[in-house]
Amino acid sequence: MDHKPSSRKLEKLFAVKGMNDIVPPDSSRWEALEAEVRTLMAQYAYRNIRTPIVEPTALFVRGTGETTDIVEKEMYSFEDKLNGEALTLRPENTPGVVRAAIEHNLTYDGGKRLYYMGPMFRHERPQRGRYRQFYQLGAEALGFAGPELDVELMLLAQQLFDRLGLKNICLEINSLGVATERHAHRAALIAYFEAHAEYLDADAQRRLHANPLRILDSKNPAMQSLVGQAPQLLSFLGERSLAHFDTVKSLLSACSVAWSINPRLVRGLDYYSHTVFEFVTRELGAQGTLCGGGRYDGLFELLGGKPTPAVGWGMGLVRVLELLQAQVERVPDPALDVYLIVPQPAALAVAMRCAQDLRALGVRALLHASASGATDSMKSQFKKADASGARFALIFGADEVAQGQVVLKSLRDGAGEQSLQPLDKLALWATTLQSRTSVK
Repeated sequence: MDHKPSSRKLEKLFAVKGMNDIVPPDSSRWEALEAEVRTLMAQYAYRNIRTPIVEPTALFVRGTGETTDIVEKEMYSFEDKLNGEALTLRPENTPGVVRAAIEHNLTYDGGKRLYYMGPMFRHERPQRGRYRQFYQLGAEALGFAGPELDVELMLLAQQLFDRLGLKNICLEINSLGVATERHAHRAALIAYFEAHAEYLDADAQRRLHANPLRILDSKNPAMQSLVGQAPQLLSFLGERSLAHFDTVKSLLSACSVAWSINPRLVRGLDYYSHTVFEFVTRELGAQGTLCGGGRYDGLFELLGGKPTPAVGWGMGLVRVLELLQAQVERVPDPALDVYLIVPQPAALAVAMRCAQDLRALGVRALLHASASGATDSMKSQFKKADASGARFALIFGADEVAQGQVVLKSLRDGAGEQSLQPLDKLALWATTLQSRTSVK
């Protein structure tokens, strides 16, 4: 019995809403940003760490907080069909980095400076600057207790913004002190909000005893006056905490970094301590926080490790790229050096070998390929060569190749100029080309 292929058209499939493709030419902007990050991290002696996208759910319940919106509403969690293990797509990566540091005993011989880039996942309604799959850059300094590391991390973020040419970004800082100071402040907050219970919205009432610091993050306009008059944590800091914060402020000023104190900048989890900070912009609407960080000296113990001081930050790359596109000229596609044109199939093998030799020397070379499988006309190939942005075309004519030569034609500077180049001298030409490019 013959089986004829079905003529029914299959339904087109689309990406999950809020999980977006990154395709050329946009991917060039991502590559340029990632290259800048890698260069800068190397200059600060931060080394790359790569953790799994899927982690035990318990890691985030402990490390991110049971009463946070992330854990309560936004995590992609599921049960492993193989063994019933509770797993979660990572919504952030600091807990994963600390888990890896404990598991591999990374700080046994001293502190470590680490960074990561990669996708995170949160189940929320997609909107501008907030997607279900988003990309985060993070820097973490593990095993260092001094305020100089708090400042180093802020300088690292600030320098990245400067190198990208971004403007109008403000640094806001605050201090959370230590646990006893936070507990005293927490009690004062609860007493204050209880005294004004009739003005609390449903979220604030739910958080009042579980996590009162989160009330200070409220975006409800009706509560702003009440929140603005709430007791400030800075009023509860002792001498050592104030000294740590004063050093942070003086070091930032010594490095010519502008800062302002935001007393409402807090973290609702007990493992945070001392410095917290955010880099914010008013040019992205409500999603104005580009980078947020702070000191989390208690997280190692919470995840089963030895007491280890630590500080770090996370940066949303989508927001950075959005600001970059608004403020800075668009990053062009990586330019080609050479486009190889092959008028007759007989020269294809020579052209392909030549392309490989050029690439081995660092030349960005593209060999023409036909969409139909037939040999395209010279006019069509030149049109493609010009559209590619290549600086030169190499034309593998049958007569020239038979004589061990190839035509070199300029497509940009001095467009139209051409000469014959011996095939066995192309390596020398390529070396000269690379040296001119590096000087530029």
